[in-house]
Amino acid sequence: MTGSRPHRSAPTGGLRRRLRATRTGVLSAGALAACASLAAGCGVVPGAAGGSGDDTITVMTWAPQDTGATNKPGMPALAQAYARSVNAQGGLGGRKLEVLTCNDRNDGVTAAKCARRAVKEKAVAVVGSYSQHADSFFPVLEGAGIPYIGGYGITNTEFTSPLSYPVNGGQPALLAGLGSVLAGACGPVTLVRPDTIAGDQLPVLLDSGLTSGGHERAHDQRADEDATEYSGQSEQALERSATGSGDPGCVVPALGDRTGTFMDSFRRAREDHPGVRTATVLGSADQASVNASGGASGPYEGAYVTGWYPPAGDPAWDGLKELIKGQAFGDNDVDAADAGVQTTWIAYTVLKAVVGSLGDGEVSAGSVRRALDGGLEVGTGGLTPPLRWSFAAELASVGFPRLVNTEVTLQVVRDGRLVSAREGTVDAARILRNADVT
Repeated sequence: MTGSRPHRSAPTGGLRRRLRATRTGVLSAGALAACASLAAGCGVVPGAAGGSGDDTITVMTWAPQDTGATNKPGMPALAQAYARSVNAQGGLGGRKLEVLTCNDRNDGVTAAKCARRAVKEKAVAVVGSYSQHADSFFPVLEGAGIPYIGGYGITNTEFTSPLSYPVNGGQPALLAGLGSVLAGACGPVTLVRPDTIAGDQLPVLLDSGLTSGGHERAHDQRADEDATEYSGQSEQALERSATGSGDPGCVVPALGDRTGTFMDSFRRAREDHPGVRTATVLGSADQASVNASGGASGPYEGAYVTGWYPPAGDPAWDGLKELIKGQAFGDNDVDAADAGVQTTWIAYTVLKAVVGSLGDGEVSAGSVRRALDGGLEVGTGGLTPPLRWSFAAELASVGFPRLVNTEVTLQVVRDGRLVSAREGTVDAARILRNADVT
């Protein structure tokens, strides 16, 4: 996660005051990216948003790339691969799909530029994207009536905006679900998280899960999100989590792309505290991270990892893997096990369902929005529960009116492999209903 403190007044000014007023305790912070395809062709669908031709559906996908913090290049790359595949088969409902991409570079100003680009190109939706600068880009999208489908779930506004249609439970569900699991498995818990605006919202979410199981709150340890090593932070976390009796302590690093850097330092410092375990959330650790850190002999062995979706080996991902094989073979940015790529895949599944529901009718930002608001239920082949968006959602009363998918999966690193730790999913709804996000 990004969104360093110098940007507090720009992208997320008054976040804490708004959280107290609205009880919308999800994180919001930073980073989109400068438009990567300024010369991309755009089209227009009869009667509305779309560009220069009347048989083209134009959308945009954005994510940060080439920054010193979290990067998600696989998301726009997957979106472009999806467009190539769909267009080779006649398009969406017979219409060409044009995907514009944008790199926000983890910067609020650039994030707003990406959104203005979407408006200028008359995009009917922003689909399958990652940005921590919701307060920069959402006002632009809302002013133009452009829906935001399948964001990564990293910001507060993705679960409150009437133009947001998330496909997962974001950080709230992941951390609440992880906390509920650790409550019965760990002694003292230490959360190592970014010293950023977005990071400020992580402790309350993890604590909601811990306290639901009768556990004390986690130690909240801040760290620079762009550090090149974390030896001091590792020692501090280990000392806080070490325990002489009872269950072993647990360290929860939630530093996005810098979690791997933390774990390198943690591995060396851990020799004096062999009993301390680790746990994290998907996006901070995946199979590639486990492999790179030493597999079964590395620091992730025995760690719990919560995610939004089934493991990458689940047959439900076969469609995504076929797409990558056919349209993105050799592109190392597009990994079927990456949570960002998976989110983009599901988001485009939603877009396809919306366009299909419109038949021969107009495909515009307005018609897409009306279809989603009108009760359209989208199946994702078992990757999520059926998705349907409403402001009467279960968590509206605690400030998450657009959070419609509260299920998280629990995985564990066993013999160097990330595998399911239990059958089925963990439903974080009950925990989040009782979360103190004021």
